Amino acid sequence: MAFIVKTMVGGQLKNLTGGLGGKEEKGEGEKSAAEAQGMTREEYEEYQKQLLEEKMEREAVYTQRKAERATLRSHFRDKYRLPKSEVDETQIQLAGGDVELPKELAKMIEEDNEEEEGKSSVIGQLSNIQNIDLDSIKGKAQSTLDDLKQSAEKCSVM
Repeated sequence: MAFIVKTMVGGQLKNLTGGLGGKEEKGEGEKSAAEAQGMTREEYEEYQKQLLEEKMEREAVYTQRKAERATLRSHFRDKYRLPKSEVDETQIQLAGGDVELPKELAKMIEEDNEEEEGKSSVIGQLSNIQNIDLDSIKGKAQSTLDDLKQSAEKCSVM
């Protein structure tokens, strides 16, 4: 408890006086951060540098993932004609602007687009209607085309 009070008040007191009193000698209970970790000063600085680099790498990966998700959301907004989001555009710009989707997500989108194209065709729409026998409809359509071809061959005008 005394240590917390001393660090809080001591730092403020040094700032206030400007360090006029000179350096105080460290007591036996006080140690530097490096000594508290059981390292030399150089080892401690190297350790801190390594921690900082790892943190920056994690933040870069995190930013990239956020940008990939924003790209996916913007793709779906374009697909379904929804309003664009400023937040997503900002996240994409923070990651460098040109963000590619992960392969798994791109594959899922491609499969989804193929399903949409299949549903948009006439036969795809007919398959959604219940109680329709598509095979019989295809057979009737084919026989009608064959009949039209035969009648066209018999026609003397053509």
